[in-house]
Amino acid sequence: MLYFVATPIGNLDEITVRALDVLRSVDLIAAEDTRHTAILLNKYDIKTRTVAYHKFNEKSAVGNLIGMLKAGKDIAVVSDAGTPTVSDPGHILIDAAIENGLDFTVVSGACAAIDALVLSGLDTRAFTVLGFLPEKNIDRQKYVEPYKNVPNTLVFYSAVHDIKKDLKFLYEAFGARKVAVCREMTKMFETVTRGTLGDELDITEKGEFAVVVEGATRNALNDLSIEEHLAYYVDMGEDLRDAVKIVAKERNAPKSEIYKTAVEMKSRK
Repeated sequence: MLYFVATPIGNLDEITVRALDVLRSVDLIAAEDTRHTAILLNKYDIKTRTVAYHKFNEKSAVGNLIGMLKAGKDIAVVSDAGTPTVSDPGHILIDAAIENGLDFTVVSGACAAIDALVLSGLDTRAFTVLGFLPEKNIDRQKYVEPYKNVPNTLVFYSAVHDIKKDLKFLYEAFGARKVAVCREMTKMFETVTRGTLGDELDITEKGEFAVVVEGATRNALNDLSIEEHLAYYVDMGEDLRDAVKIVAKERNAPKSEIYKTAVEMKSRK
């Protein structure tokens, strides 16, 4: 049997009895980082052999793991924290197991996305886990584009060296939506900072982060023409330049497109 075992996302006491039983009983543990997993195994005096199974060797390691499963061995897959395959290695092995008619199951437990969703205080009825943003800005834009008008709450992961850059990008992509930045969940210094994208959030740049962003809400102003939308904010006291920025964000449209309409409006005065 192949087991995908959820492990604690911070507090090592948050592991299930079943997970410990499986980790003790299998023939091998395939771990994202064997040194990191050793901390958990040592705490519970688990002596099972571990091998590295991470994104850099996932394709090359699958053949050997499938061979062991076919030979009747039991294998547990663990990531550094949380549920394997959720923004962590595992899918290639699942595909290979299905292709070879091998059984696999999940030993449930912690998942950072679920914890962050609850802590955020945002809508939990429908949500989408998008994990880590791509590195390149053009890839980021393509990645989030399909979700700009989706009403689901969005959950992202962010590393400490990326958090400020990620929040800036999310504001540029989604506008001034509600956001919750969850840090060091389940640990002693767990913090949740709630606010609005674009605001200066008081965030300690240490640890691991999950960022939860409010889903799209219907804006009746978007039913207006671009000219009418601009005129609404100008009538509210905004100058035309600021109105262009606001309308572009609300419509998720390029500022150049809105600016073109603004120039036409100005030329008619």
